[in-house]
Amino acid sequence: MMTRRRRLVIVGASLSGLRAAEGARKAGFDGDIVLIGAESRLPYDRPPLSKAVLAGEESLLLRDTAHFIETLDVEVRLNAHATGLDPDAGIVWVDSVPLEFDTLVIATGAVPRRAAPWHDELDVYVLRTDEDALRLRAALEGARAITIIGAGFIGAEVASAASKAGLDVTIVEAAPTPLQRALGVTMGRQISALHERNGVSLRLGVTVISLERDANGRLEKVVLSDGVEVQSDMVLVAIGATPNTRWLTDSGIALSDDGAVLCESTLRSVSHPRIFAAGDVARRRRSEDHSDTERLENWTSANDQGFTAGRNAVSENLIPFDTVPYVWSDWYGHRIQMAGNTAGDEVSIVMGAPDQDRFVALYASGATLVGALAMNEPALIMKLRRQISDGVSWDSALEFVAEVAARRENASRVNSG
Repeated sequence: MMTRRRRLVIVGASLSGLRAAEGARKAGFDGDIVLIGAESRLPYDRPPLSKAVLAGEESLLLRDTAHFIETLDVEVRLNAHATGLDPDAGIVWVDSVPLEFDTLVIATGAVPRRAAPWHDELDVYVLRTDEDALRLRAALEGARAITIIGAGFIGAEVASAASKAGLDVTIVEAAPTPLQRALGVTMGRQISALHERNGVSLRLGVTVISLERDANGRLEKVVLSDGVEVQSDMVLVAIGATPNTRWLTDSGIALSDDGAVLCESTLRSVSHPRIFAAGDVARRRRSEDHSDTERLENWTSANDQGFTAGRNAVSENLIPFDTVPYVWSDWYGHRIQMAGNTAGDEVSIVMGAPDQDRFVALYASGATLVGALAMNEPALIMKLRRQISDGVSWDSALEFVAEVAARRENASRVNSG
């Protein structure tokens, strides 16, 4: 009787899923790898969906077919859906057909959060996949006005693209301050001022009550909770996403309150030793007493977590995942970048000014630098990220930025003289 080779199954043909396969091979794994993807395409880059793709470009594959076949020796199953999991038996059901595994990486990402009963109505859009982006782009080409529900990064990026295309744009945000959870109240207000400086209406502290249609059933206006009626041809719902874990119901895999796979610091499931998770779907424990958990929703973490999860899934010695989070976003031709923890005790703008569209803000916890936010300062933010990783003091960070500012001023004097 033949014994099958050891098998790693990766559910989710995402960036994390791709990197899990690469991490496993880099660790020397010579068994079978099967990558399960619900979409019809190989893993592609998602950040451009709300940027370049809406501007007319096409989304790009992260790796070509030859990479999967020749370099990784991976069996890729597209248009395939995980429908159940039995971790004790080592079986994942793919479209109700059992597939055996020795270890499994869950990289199924997240799905858009639903806003209201009218979420699935005509002229209402979300943005998560390549298909979503193409549908949204086609709608923008024939529209005059759009209402965007949610003033987060995706909503802001679509607002930027729609405004550039000549549409009247209104952003509706239920919170009093956009991006408060991500940036804090002070910097959330400063960053969100970009919208109105670029002709986009920002309505805060209100929600959408209903969608009104004309006699032909076409969207005509959006009614807000304060009684204001916004003329609109289409609506984008951009109020965040939830981990794609419904298929794990009854699997016995521990999930956090937000539905993410609860993991140890090594990205191994807290409830089963052969199950790992990475990317938007993973919530890892950062502290030894397991009281501190974190779910990171960004490209950099998905990339790094995927590699670590794949490596650990096939290795005897597990390594913890640790990183300084990094996020970027493009609004109205400006690059916004943040690194580290932006929920510190103190935040100070230490270079430039938000209303001049170029600045650096630092976040402190006690006497330590823990986070940084910048606009149009790409080189400097990466240096600050390294300093956050090194645990530099708040005073040292301030001194570093002051030195950069002084060098720039001296260089400016020389060039002008």
